[in-house]
Amino acid sequence: MRLRRLSRWLLLALVLAIVPASSYAGVFISVGFAPPVLPVYVQPPCPQPGLMWTPGYWAYGDDGYYWVPGAWVPSPYVGALWTPPYWGWSGGMYMFHPGYWGPHVGYYGGVNYGFGYMGVGFVGGMWHGGVFAYNTAVMRVNTTVIRNTYIDRTIVEHNTIINNNRVAYSGGPGGIQHQPAPEERLAMRDQHVAPTNVQSQHEQAARMERTSYFNSNHGRPATAAVARPWNAQNRPSAMNQRPNSFNNRGTAGANNGMQNRQGQPNSAYQNRGYGQQGGNLQNRPNGQYERPNNQGYNQRQVQQGQNRPAQQYHPRPRNQQRPQDRPAGWRDPNGRNFR
Repeated sequence: MRLRRLSRWLLLALVLAIVPASSYAGVFISVGFAPPVLPVYVQPPCPQPGLMWTPGYWAYGDDGYYWVPGAWVPSPYVGALWTPPYWGWSGGMYMFHPGYWGPHVGYYGGVNYGFGYMGVGFVGGMWHGGVFAYNTAVMRVNTTVIRNTYIDRTIVEHNTIINNNRVAYSGGPGGIQHQPAPEERLAMRDQHVAPTNVQSQHEQAARMERTSYFNSNHGRPATAAVARPWNAQNRPSAMNQRPNSFNNRGTAGANNGMQNRQGQPNSAYQNRGYGQQGGNLQNRPNGQYERPNNQGYNQRQVQQGQNRPAQQYHPRPRNQQRPQDRPAGWRDPNGRNFR
């Protein structure tokens, strides 16, 4: 047992030694059992020019494997290409190799992620004159806003590794058997850039999302790909947990309206949001509600728990009739008699 553990540490040290010095310092994770198969999903169209597709992949967290949805993300610089992460089998363990940005697409284990990442290199598009053009033979884009497209099916056929079983790892029993091609070895020596903050937040949001874990979705994640990357606020569970101010208003305000004005506000008042800050009566300073000073209105403040001052009646001036035109004995609202 001790000898086997020592051999694993020696293997890890060997891997760290062969990683190019120009590469960023990634985090290496090893797991004793293989990642699940790649799910089948539809790529969302690219919503705007200049975005790069990053395919979905299985990552590993405290509760096992979880799926990081594919997403369209901005590249860190003009000319950057994304090399996706992959799992590789070595020494009886499955080791995670993080993805990175670089001028060329490097080795990602021969795993066919689809949508341009067919196992070798990238055939979903190319940089031309500082603008990225999309190969719509394998990429979906919104053609109403993206015009720089082309179709090249030949390059797709020449760089595709057949993966009918949707295997998500390289090497080992049942894994993809593909050694790095010369161009992939050359790309390993490039200057690499770590995933952007947008990508890191996307992965962290997937890690926080319970439905992303294999224990929950059994290999069929509810969200396999998104047009925009996730963050802590827009992931599905966070969106579902947000209170719906409209539905929470209820009918209590209609039944106890006077009590709410003079006493403590009930749930109908507490759940109403005012403006982008989402403030309610309790969240305002001193429990005050400030009405915008729009044209035609005077700024007012209503103190919670106090009655409003009695309104005074000021009749508007009216066109008065001449006394001779009024009927005899008529009395106007001001108490004057006309005979």
